[in-house]
Amino acid sequence: WDRCQMLSIKGINTTVGQEQQASMQEKQVLDDLEMPHARREMETLFQEQPETGNQYLEDTLLQSYLKTHLPPKVLEEVHQDLERFGNRLLTKIQPLSWECELNPPMFRQYDAWGWRVDHIHTCSAWRRMKEISAEEGLIAEAYERRYSNWSRLYQAVKLYLFSSSSGGFNCPLAMTDGAAKVIESLGIPGSLKNAFDRLTSRDPEKFWTSGQWMTERRGGSDVANGTETVARKQPDGTYCLYGFKWFTSAADSDVALTLARIVDAEGQCTQGSRGLSLFFLRVRDEEGKLNSIQVQRLKDKLGTRQMATAELWLQGARAELISAEGRGVAAISNMLNITRIHNVIGAVASMRRMISLSRDYARKRVAFGKLLKDHPLHMQTIAQMEVQVRGAFLLLMEIVRLLGLAETNLASEQDQLLLRLLIPVAKLYTGKQASAVAVEAMESFGGQGYMEDTGLPVILRDTLVLSIWEGTTNILSLDVLRSLAKSQGQVMTAFLSTVEKKLELASGTEELSPGVQQAQEAIGSLRQFMAAMGSEQALTMELAARDFSYSLARIYTGRAKTGMTDPWNGLGALLMEHAARPDASSTDICAALRWCNQELCPVAVEAGRGSYRAGAALQDSALVFGNS
Repeated sequence: WDRCQMLSIKGINTTVGQEQQASMQEKQVLDDLEMPHARREMETLFQEQPETGNQYLEDTLLQSYLKTHLPPKVLEEVHQDLERFGNRLLTKIQPLSWECELNPPMFRQYDAWGWRVDHIHTCSAWRRMKEISAEEGLIAEAYERRYSNWSRLYQAVKLYLFSSSSGGFNCPLAMTDGAAKVIESLGIPGSLKNAFDRLTSRDPEKFWTSGQWMTERRGGSDVANGTETVARKQPDGTYCLYGFKWFTSAADSDVALTLARIVDAEGQCTQGSRGLSLFFLRVRDEEGKLNSIQVQRLKDKLGTRQMATAELWLQGARAELISAEGRGVAAISNMLNITRIHNVIGAVASMRRMISLSRDYARKRVAFGKLLKDHPLHMQTIAQMEVQVRGAFLLLMEIVRLLGLAETNLASEQDQLLLRLLIPVAKLYTGKQASAVAVEAMESFGGQGYMEDTGLPVILRDTLVLSIWEGTTNILSLDVLRSLAKSQGQVMTAFLSTVEKKLELASGTEELSPGVQQAQEAIGSLRQFMAAMGSEQALTMELAARDFSYSLARIYTGRAKTGMTDPWNGLGALLMEHAARPDASSTDICAALRWCNQELCPVAVEAGRGSYRAGAALQDSALVFGNS
């Protein structure tokens, strides 16, 4: 049958008298089919692999931002280092990233003779990433403060470039940065001086990474009610920890910060957040033995498979109390701010990576007789994603700029209030943005986007966790409401004042006037909503929390598009400010205006529709459980 099919392909007729001719033609068919693909006339059916070059040199938005904001001498030094780093990423670090994906960590609980060893094996590429992180000063840069208030921004830029090529090592770096920040905020006590020096070291032989062990079986974000681990004080002043940690990312780290409840003389513990204290511990002793810790298993995760995430039993782990007793939650607030900013960095980096690959693919892939870049609808889709990442990038830069001011005592009270509000807003919003962009960008590669060996599914999987890590969207939306309540509305005053100043700057640019007008109308709608909500019950505001947080993100940086919970909605005060620069390009202006085309304050629209009215919560429950 196969022979007949091959003959029919060539239209061969095997009637009597033509057997010899058919035999010759059949032989030619067989020879053709056996020829290597490279020798057959099928080259145009093969697709070229999308590639990127030096990530820094290809990122014109990043370069224009640094040129606008950095002092000239700082810019000169930073530019040279980032160009060098971009080359290192391309030639040395990206190959290591793929090795980390192909060689995930392995757990060996027992040795050949039955002794328990609890050994987590990581590949050489993962260990090399740790060395590179030290060499590049990816943590050190923020704490050396060579460039004063610009040091934190410079560190964030290097992490932004590194993130998508890090093979998942951006996660332990986030926790390491958070631990260093906590220790610094405590005044670097003598007992933690060595740890701080190692966490911020540029020497690969000395550099430590830190874990962040907060999640237990009963709770994730609800640490106040979910933490069961207890701490018993020892005669030498240290503590022994007993408990079970459900998620411990980067379980191969050198040290960790963790929460526990101190047991008093009567054997009792204070419940709730007031009973939580913060502890520092070494994961292993000088001989490499675990610190009275047993590894239960490694987690089988959807993504971030390059990193070892484990379940750990603490069975008398020696630890040092580093917060005031019962002030553990307050002590980790600095850490959470840092790790949430790292989450934003990862989100923006993943979006930029996917769009860069999509753009390069559009220049190479031919469909329906022409390159993808010559199909208007395809280019419109990529352009929408490009506007998306531009807004997210500028929001990231705004946050790290404010953090740099705060860390060098240069921040005004308004700067500090704005930072408190923008960190949870940016984290929740960019986490959603990144997932949406990753899915859309994957589609731009057609079926190839779904193939594991292209590496594209890795980016998608690793991106999906960004709306979960460091607090889900709803948890952070409620945190935004808490910031309003604790500051008695001062954070919103700072927010509105800052937006209005940025719009005032943009109003001097004629091309931006339509966007400025829409922005001002959105601010008016937001003010009206807040005035109306002032007398409402807490439940009503809780129902509005997500839309309210989205509105803040959209008014500050986001882009408009239909859909109440669509993360691709919003406006661009930051984009408008960037487009109002004297040397702004037409692309900057186009991006800013595209942010302002549609609904900018969805929370006000949904309030007008009655989405938060009395009884809405009961209706939601009825819809969810009505068919159960």
